[in-house]
Amino acid sequence: MTAEHPPVPYDPELEAGLAGFLDMVEQIPLRADTILANRDHFASILPPVEAMVGDRPVVLEERTVPGPEGAPDIQLTIVRPVEPVTNAPAFYSIHGGGMVLGNRTFGIDGLIEDVLLFGAVGVSVEYRLAPEHPAPAAVEDCYAGLVWLAEHADELGVDRSRIVVTGASAGGGLSAGVALLARDRGGPAIAGQGLLCPMLDDRNTNVSTLQYDGLGAWDRNNNDTAWNAILGPLRGTDEASPYQVPTRMADLSGLPPAYVDVGAAEIFRDEATEYALRIWATGGQAELHVWAGGYHGFSGFSPDAEVSRAAVAARLSWLRRILRSP
Repeated sequence: MTAEHPPVPYDPELEAGLAGFLDMVEQIPLRADTILANRDHFASILPPVEAMVGDRPVVLEERTVPGPEGAPDIQLTIVRPVEPVTNAPAFYSIHGGGMVLGNRTFGIDGLIEDVLLFGAVGVSVEYRLAPEHPAPAAVEDCYAGLVWLAEHADELGVDRSRIVVTGASAGGGLSAGVALLARDRGGPAIAGQGLLCPMLDDRNTNVSTLQYDGLGAWDRNNNDTAWNAILGPLRGTDEASPYQVPTRMADLSGLPPAYVDVGAAEIFRDEATEYALRIWATGGQAELHVWAGGYHGFSGFSPDAEVSRAAVAARLSWLRRILRSP
């Protein structure tokens, strides 16, 4: 942080959750030479999938499906209610982790909740991570999984007109990229894109990134490390893929309705806000929520705080409106 750009204070109700986030997730500073150590640590703190399912009435299925042309196959985890569904909505979930950490089980717990609440089918995609697989590997993998979901909608009991692409942090950025690819390739119709605290811009120069330099969850230094790994020498240039870095897409018209959700006290605040503004400027639909005092990922780590409950309620309200039957 700088004297010129003091940070926005955290909501006092969120401070305990933020401390827990930092203690659990960010024990090792994320730098180029610690990505693998962080990846191992991140994997070690994820509960087993069986524990996340518990006694909830869902079934999980693992599928191997074709990846992008010339690339390896990809893995999908499919979550369905025990009772068969027909013409159900689908949530295509993309995990976070800065595109350098995590796997498709990260976020399965929340996906299960949405599947049960909406009588939906959930699909979580495994994508290749940087730096071993730089851009656009991750977004191409995610798009390939979406194409498979749409092509197999009848088999899965899914209404292909009600597919929502969603994710948090890196998953939010990749969800935006997938929506752009679907538009530009004439791909699957997407009912909505849920962009939660999305990682959208590689430049790392706006005010909110400066406010949380060395402070908070997923600070400016972590972001630098991740984007360097993702883009390498293309970072900061016009050659960076706009599908992996959605803020670099010149034209944001013709996109599915977007839900943009971010904390006021985190680095992605300004890029998320700008993205919604640019969608509106084209006549597109976007719903923007900037939550006072919210740190990165606050609703997941501080679920009982008043602002977290408000954020969850707002997201569910948007989903109910987006998923109305035609």
